[in-house]
Amino acid sequence: MTELRTLKVALLGCGNVGAQVARILIDDADALAARTGARLELTGIAVRSIDAPRDVELPRELFTTDADTLVKDADLVIELMGGIEPARSLILSAIENGACVVTGNKALLAQDGPTLYEAADKAGVQLSYEAAVAGAIPILRPIRDSLSGDRITRVLGIVNGTTNFILDQMDTTGATFADALAEAQRLGYAEADPTADVEGHDAASKAAILASLSFHTRFDLENVHCEGITGVSAADIAAAKDAGFVIKLLAIAEKLTAADGSEGVSVRVHPTLLPREHPLAAVHGAFNAVFVEAENAGELMFYGQGAGGTPTASAVLGDLVSAARRIVLGGPAQTETTIGKVPALPIDAVNTSYYIGLDVADQPGVLAKIAQLFAEHGVSIEIMRQTIHRDADSNVESAELRIVTHRATEAALAATVQAVKGLDVINSVTSVLRVEGV
Repeated sequence: MTELRTLKVALLGCGNVGAQVARILIDDADALAARTGARLELTGIAVRSIDAPRDVELPRELFTTDADTLVKDADLVIELMGGIEPARSLILSAIENGACVVTGNKALLAQDGPTLYEAADKAGVQLSYEAAVAGAIPILRPIRDSLSGDRITRVLGIVNGTTNFILDQMDTTGATFADALAEAQRLGYAEADPTADVEGHDAASKAAILASLSFHTRFDLENVHCEGITGVSAADIAAAKDAGFVIKLLAIAEKLTAADGSEGVSVRVHPTLLPREHPLAAVHGAFNAVFVEAENAGELMFYGQGAGGTPTASAVLGDLVSAARRIVLGGPAQTETTIGKVPALPIDAVNTSYYIGLDVADQPGVLAKIAQLFAEHGVSIEIMRQTIHRDADSNVESAELRIVTHRATEAALAATVQAVKGLDVINSVTSVLRVEGV
C-alpha cells in the first residue's frame, strides 16, 4: 500500500468550534485520510491561555501561545480566533508561507476580505470560509459553484440564531424582548454582551459575504444597511400574528433597478414581516435558513443549525478536506469569483411594503385623513385594521391602527411616515417595519 503523505495542520483558537475541530481531527484521522489522500496531522493549537478550562479533553502538548511560529510550519491553517487582529496578521503570514487557510471569521472577511483574497490569489493558495455564514449549512459553496452558471436575483437569510430564537420566543410564547433575551443567554444562544447579535452587526457581516458571492462584486460592511431587533415589541409581534405575519431578522441582498435605470444591489439587515406561509417563517428556535432566488433554478431553500461547536466544525472540516485534496492532487487554487463592479444601492432605492402601527384619536374623519395623506405620497394601503382602547384612569378612548402598504419606494414610504407623524390626530407612531413576501 502506498504511504500517504502528511499535511501539517495548525489550529488558531480553541473555543466551542475550535475544540470540536481538534477533536474530529484526532478521532477521525483515518477516515479523513481516506477522503483526503493525505494524513492531516494537527501539529498545534494556538491559544491565549494553555490552562483555560475546555469542554473537550485534548492532549496538553498540542497547546501553544506562539501562534506566529505555529503558522510558519503549516500546510493548512484553521483560523477560529475571531476578531480582526491578530487573526488578520496570522492569516496573511500563513498565506505568505504557502499555507491554505480555512476561517470562520465573518467580521474580518466583511471588513477586510479583499486584502485576504488578493493575498491568497497572489500566493496561489486556497482561502475557504464556509463556516463564516450559517454554521453547518452548506450555502457558500452552492452559491459559488453550483449556481455559477445561473444569475442570482435575490438572497434572503435568517443568519443569526440568537435573534431568531428571541423573535421565535416572542412569537410562540408571548415573551417580552427582555425575557426572551434572558432565556437565550441562559441556554447559551446569546453572549453576556449580546450587542453584535441583537443590533444586527453579526448578520450584517454575513450579508456582505453572501452579497459578494451572489453578485460577483465586493461588498463590505459600509454597503450594508443595518437595523437590529431591540425596538421590536411584544405588541408588534402580536399585531403581526393577528395580520397573518411573523417577524424575522433578515439579511437581504437583491439586484434592483434604480430610478435612473441603472442596476445595483441592495444589501440590508432589518426586522421584517413575512407571511406565515413563507418558507422562512417556519424557521424556529436558533436555526438558520437562506432562501435563494435565481433566474433559472428558481427558488431554493437551505436550512439547518446555524451555530454551535459541532455543527460549525462540520463546515470547517469540509473546507479543510477540500483544501487538502487540492494540495494532494495539485492544480490551481479556487479563487474568488469577483468579476464585476455592481454598485451598492442605498436603502432609499429599495421597493418594499411597510407595516405601520399608529396610536390615533378616536374621532370621525381620522381614517380619511390618513388615507388621503398616503395617497398624496403615492403609497397605496393594502390592509388597515383598527382596535379601540379605553384608558381605565381617564376613560378616554383611542384607536390603534395597523396598516400594511402595497409595494412602493423606500423613499416614498419613509416620507409618508414622516408626514403621518405631523397629523394632529396621531398620538404616536408605535412601530414601522418592512414587509417581504407579499
